[in-house]
Order: sequence, then structure tokens, then C-alpha cells
Amino acid sequence: MDDVISLSIGEPDFQTPWHIREEGINSLKNGKTWYSPNRGFAQLREEIANYYARRFNISYEGKTQVLVTVGGSEAIDLAFRCLVSEGDEVIIPEPSFVCYEPLTHMAGGKAVIINTKAEDEFRLRADDLEKAITDKTRLVVLPFPNNPTGAIMEKEDLEAIAEVIKKHDLFVLSDEIYCELTYGGKNHISIASVDGMYERTVVVNGFSKSYAMTGWRLGYALGPVPIIAQMTKLHQYGIMSAPTTAQYAAVEALRNGDPDVVNMRNEYDMRRRLVVDSFNAMGLTCFEPYGAFYVFPCIKSTGMTSEDFCTKLIMDKHVAVVPGTAFGECGEGFVRVSYSYSLNHLKTALQRIRDFIEEQKNGN
Repeated sequence: MDDVISLSIGEPDFQTPWHIREEGINSLKNGKTWYSPNRGFAQLREEIANYYARRFNISYEGKTQVLVTVGGSEAIDLAFRCLVSEGDEVIIPEPSFVCYEPLTHMAGGKAVIINTKAEDEFRLRADDLEKAITDKTRLVVLPFPNNPTGAIMEKEDLEAIAEVIKKHDLFVLSDEIYCELTYGGKNHISIASVDGMYERTVVVNGFSKSYAMTGWRLGYALGPVPIIAQMTKLHQYGIMSAPTTAQYAAVEALRNGDPDVVNMRNEYDMRRRLVVDSFNAMGLTCFEPYGAFYVFPCIKSTGMTSEDFCTKLIMDKHVAVVPGTAFGECGEGFVRVSYSYSLNHLKTALQRIRDFIEEQKNGN
């Protein structure tokens, strides 16, 4: 189909800001094309540590507590393989990003799924976490701000979760790749900042979403010295080092990219409000997501499954959205819609979806 409008990809529609691209270009022009140290360039690790101190009031030591990786996905993989032994259980709230369960299996662990609920705004609740823990539980994944729902965890949510985690002496993988994309005055809070959690949390982040640098493939992990040291061993033998050009660009992003982040976030927020209001007006109820760049409307009123809805929508109206079931079985009855697209793109797609819903109501 030549005229499909896709709302399916979780990728910023912005180009990497020019001053960041220029720094990467200059590094190539100046012949800076050699390997970096395994952990990443020292100046980048220091800037990452400065960023977390400045933005989230958490102190990390760049030399020993920061590892630069090939995207956030590599950091997640390394954390699983260092923290999970054969037969260990990993608790994963769903709906969530598709990599956590496969990576658990690749590390020899067993995935234990907690189904979060729309009535809880898809937050992880402490009582649900408590019920899922066994004597084999090793690690809890916290994927917030969340893909696909846009859910966030606020301070009181994290404090309640932290008490359960400390009680059972567990580790946490906190995937914070969307940390800069929060709205409505709901600033991101890392669970590593909660009392007693710093020493048991590995934070994963990167440059793809905040700085529109998806293709640069650069992420990082922060955490306790012993864990980062073991992750570095796997990284140096399996990968060696992250791309040099991307690292020079990332230093510029962290030093001078705050205004770019604000501008992109403001644009996403305008789109977010348009999309949420539009779906609710169509009768596809949608809780207000305060993070990432996704909405997760409920399509149960149509009588279709998530898969059927998405298939019929693309065939009839040439609009692509993602079945909620792609992110876990509890995503049935929902679809993921990305608003990381231009306003004109979104308005056209929303009109087609509105027409589609009306036609379904009329039996067409």
C-alpha cells in the first residue's frame, strides 16, 4: 500500500539536532575514528554522571559506575546476564517493551508476568508485586515511563514498591529511556533515588528518545561498582566498545542539548493532548498517559480483538497501529498508537480512524 499512515513506530520524527550531528561530523573530519575505551570515553561517562546528578539528584562516579553501550538494549541484555542465573525468576510488569521476556530466557531465567490494569493507569502496584515474589525471585523490571501505555510511576508508587523489594532483597532493572518525556508537571523520578534502592538498582538509559538519536545506537547503564564491572566484562568481549562517532555526538547532546529536549517535549505534549482527546471523543476510552509518546486506547467497545481491529483498520483505512497483545496478553482489547509524528500526519490518521469507528457502528 502506498498511502498507509503509520502510527506504529516508536521513533521520534525529529532529526537529531544539528549541533549534535555537527559534533559527530567533526569527529570524522578530524580523524577520530579509533576504538574508545571499553567502558566508553571518560568525558562521556563523566557527562552521563553529571546529567543524572543535575536532572535526578543521583550521584554516580563516571569512572566506575557508568558503562556506555550499543543502545539501551545492550545494557538491558548485559544486566540480565550478570544478575540472573539459571532458574532465577524475573518479574516483568506488562504491557511492556518486547525485549524483557526474551532476554530473561536468554539469560536462563524464568519470566514472571504481572498484568497491570487500566484502572490503575497501568502502574505497578506493591501488593501485586508482593504476590508475585517467590524464593526464586531475583530481579524486578521497572519499565517506566512505559512503552506501550505511556504510564509513569510517581514517588509514592516507587516508595511502596521499594519496601517490597528491600524486604525480599531483590535487584531492580530500571529502564528509563523515556525519562525526559514526561508531561503535566509529572517529572520523572528514578527508583535509584528512593531510600535503600541505590545499591540494588541498575539504571538503563540512552540517547534515542530524548535527543532523537535512534540510529546512532548509543545507550548506557549506571549502577553499583561490582555490577557495572561484571557488565563491562561481557561488553568488552562481546562488543568491545560503543561507536566512537556517536560518543562524541552524545557528549555534545548532554552538554548543550537541554533546550532541544524541552522543545521536543513541548511538541510531543501538544500532540499527546490532541490524540488522547480524539480517541475519547470517538468512544475509544483512553486514560491520560503522562510519559513516553504513546497512547493506549481501549477498543473493546468495537467487539473486535486487538489483532482484528488493527488488521481491519489497515485494510479498510490504510492506518497502521499496533495490537496491544504485542506487549503482553493483558494488552488484549487495546492498541498502541504512537504520536511521534507531525500534527498533519496525526490529524489525517485520526480522521480515518474516526471514519472507521463510525462505519463499524453502522455495520459497514
